[in-house]
Amino acid sequence: MKTMQQMRVGIAAAVKIAVGLVCVTSIGVAVAAPKPPYSYFSVGDPTRAPVINPSDRASTPSYVLMGGGPDVDQAFQWMIQRAGIKAGSGGRFVIIRASGTEAYNPYIYYSDANGGTSTLPPTNQDGWVGGAYLGLSSVETLVIPSIAAANHTTVNQIVARADAVFIAGGDQSDYIKNWKNTQLDWTLQTLMSRKVPIGGTSAGLAVLGQFDFAALRGTVTSAQALANPYNRYMSLDPTPQTLTPTSPSFSAGAFFAPSPLFNTVLDAHLDERDRMGRLLVFTSRLIAPYYAAGCSGGILVPREAQSLSPTPYGDIVARGVGVGVEAALLVSGDGAASTPITASLVTNPTTTTRSAGYFVLPQNYPGQCASGKPLSGVTATVVKVDRLNPSFNLSTWSGGYAPYTLRVDNGVMTVTGNGGNPY
Repeated sequence: MKTMQQMRVGIAAAVKIAVGLVCVTSIGVAVAAPKPPYSYFSVGDPTRAPVINPSDRASTPSYVLMGGGPDVDQAFQWMIQRAGIKAGSGGRFVIIRASGTEAYNPYIYYSDANGGTSTLPPTNQDGWVGGAYLGLSSVETLVIPSIAAANHTTVNQIVARADAVFIAGGDQSDYIKNWKNTQLDWTLQTLMSRKVPIGGTSAGLAVLGQFDFAALRGTVTSAQALANPYNRYMSLDPTPQTLTPTSPSFSAGAFFAPSPLFNTVLDAHLDERDRMGRLLVFTSRLIAPYYAAGCSGGILVPREAQSLSPTPYGDIVARGVGVGVEAALLVSGDGAASTPITASLVTNPTTTTRSAGYFVLPQNYPGQCASGKPLSGVTATVVKVDRLNPSFNLSTWSGGYAPYTLRVDNGVMTVTGNGGNPY
């Protein structure tokens, strides 16, 4: 029996647009044009120009932070709605990735495995988004594996006209190495300034914070990070000291740094892969030295050093956000008094995982945070959200369940509250 992924790829293959063009010489011999450095696939009609009422578009930023594993259908439907797309309006949904297939195209566009577009998928099922029914005219995938591809004119033309963009999973080091400081980077920044909804899952989520775990030398476990916060696998991007921490509009050195996630590092697959320890280390690494405490290279402060402002842009407090598998945080707002930055967790109706999100806030300067030594003397609070208690306010850092406390001494993390469970 074919898997859902195989069925989606099969449907996409039937509507695939080939990127290799054919030209004919004067003597009638067909000659293949040079293969472009990217791959492009689409479903629907990408040549149709959407007609979206500006008043239907969201007036504040919209971001989806998805934790990996099974995709969350409702998150894609939310992005379509935030883009102002409605039945009859048309709208282009673009997937970008460094490797992989066009499997997202049919999943987002159709309502079922038969290519249906006349209804939404049943609310008690998952596996399809129903984008065509909601008003999408096309879903397009770009596989962008190199700097040359990220700088290619056609790639940037396709991304620039998108009404919503989603960064697929894979290896975030590919995104940092091949997309950062390219024309694609600037195109994404332009979309961000226009408040086009943007999301990412797994590696795609990892590059949506102001600070990213870049995985340039491979992944890292919680045990490795706690034992040595500066071990060879702990590659953060950008190097914190290259930034000015007090202005969300100045993110020099950062790749794709949305202002609602200013001073924040993100992590995916949090509970499934036991990553709470490493997320705490990532966040601690952002904290500046302070006498004999703090972390070398950090530029931010812990919670004790400064009260959180009603708007996040007034503070320089290090923050971490983790998302579990088959969970997505829908982040919106700009921090104004009437439009605070909020996150709401959604998941699929058939999920069997925790499907939770976690908001981590260090409370003090680390007592020991040095190369070759275990992290020590760190306390942080964690607030959890899930589908039963889904809401969190990032502007006031409130909501969800009652906070619990993490404590790290000599590389060992303990938990107070939450039944002694970090998740």
